[in-house]
Amino acid sequence: MSNDARKRSGKDHHRIDITREEEVHEWARKFDVSPQQIRDAVEAVGDRADDVELRLKGSRSTETGDRVHESLARTERKPR
Repeated sequence: MSNDARKRSGKDHHRIDITREEEVHEWARKFDVSPQQIRDAVEAVGDRADDVELRLKGSRSTETGDRVHESLARTERKPR
């Protein structure tokens, strides 16, 4: 019997198996995103959790930057 917990459980904690719904939801909670965002990221970069996390952080930072830009633009338009 192996001493490696991943091998005993049959689950690799560094990979995301999008065929297992409970695992998709677990990773979605961990990364604070929707299950669909997990699926999309795995489709884009593969099932390695590190790669998925980088993909999600990159997309989130772009969205955040866009929201900041829009907010600043609205503030500049307001009369003083």
